[in-house]
Amino acid sequence: MIEFQAVRKEYDNGTVAVHELSLSVQSGTITVLVGPSGCGKTTLMRMVNRMIEPSSGTVLVGGADVRDRDPAQLRRGIGYVIQQAGLFPHRTVLDNIATVPVLSGASRRAARTRAGELLELVGLPQHLGSRYPAQLSGGQQQRVGVARALAADPPVLLMDEPFSAVDPVVREGLQDELLRLQGELDKTVLFVTHDIDEAIKLGEKVAVLRQGGHLVQYAEPDDLLAEPADDFVTSFVGRDRGYRRLSFVDSDGVRPKPVCTVDLGERTQPNPEWRLALDAAGRPRGWLPPGTGVDGPLTEDQLVAGGSLYTEHTSLRGALDAALSAPSGLGVVVDDDGRYVGVITARHVLDVLDQQRGGVP
Repeated sequence: MIEFQAVRKEYDNGTVAVHELSLSVQSGTITVLVGPSGCGKTTLMRMVNRMIEPSSGTVLVGGADVRDRDPAQLRRGIGYVIQQAGLFPHRTVLDNIATVPVLSGASRRAARTRAGELLELVGLPQHLGSRYPAQLSGGQQQRVGVARALAADPPVLLMDEPFSAVDPVVREGLQDELLRLQGELDKTVLFVTHDIDEAIKLGEKVAVLRQGGHLVQYAEPDDLLAEPADDFVTSFVGRDRGYRRLSFVDSDGVRPKPVCTVDLGERTQPNPEWRLALDAAGRPRGWLPPGTGVDGPLTEDQLVAGGSLYTEHTSLRGALDAALSAPSGLGVVVDDDGRYVGVITARHVLDVLDQQRGGVP
């Protein structure tokens, strides 16, 4: 869908932002450009919609040279999401989303109807459509930015560090939302970030760039972590790349064990073991420490926070994190609806990993 052929960008002062770079982006995938500040990743991405023109080389979208397209028409067919959303402050949310369809000839009514559908698609309630950007949280603004980029149903979506300005919790939610949307819409996404964890989580392929716009390695995330091309990639992905690789390791060998549980609202006697407190729906709410009893109904403020939860059948990284973060040393396993399934230990996770390696330490 996107192809860079020996692309170079050199400015008048002699600065080389992108150096003879060739790269192909497969249709229907998320490809991430990652690297430190000044490595040319944003410059490279902006060549796709002709916001920046290359000094030499060719950029193709759908097999056609972008230089053969009128820049304005080209951009209306390519979704673009930037930091802090870039919304028009004087327009309502619905009108922001409807901008490109209206420019492309759709009636205002049809465009606003489409905007309402997209609000639901990105997980926002309809009543936010009448608000202005300043009345939304940062995370909500970014979702509106994604909806606006999708409004004309473009085959290509460019995302320039779209989640870097929000807090970590919101950022993780937005990343998950992007993956969900991609599962439904199957767009070709070119995503720019300086965060290697974000790149590994989102990218089906990851391109690592260094200063001067040099492409150092282009690979699937697991291969990138397993076999860094050189010392620069090794240092950039971090010394804990073995832990990061657990994100791609199958967790089918994880077998949760039962643990003592108590119900919120019930009385409980002292017990020498850690006990997991569950709400009425069977969802974990925290731990009751050993030797602790409660005379009256058990409430959440009497519990110790439980660490992260591991959703069964997902990666070993989540399983190990749940075990390591739990005060009891017992990682809590839940199903897709967040209901308690059992517990696992870090030793259990490492044993599964060892078995998958054929028992080789």
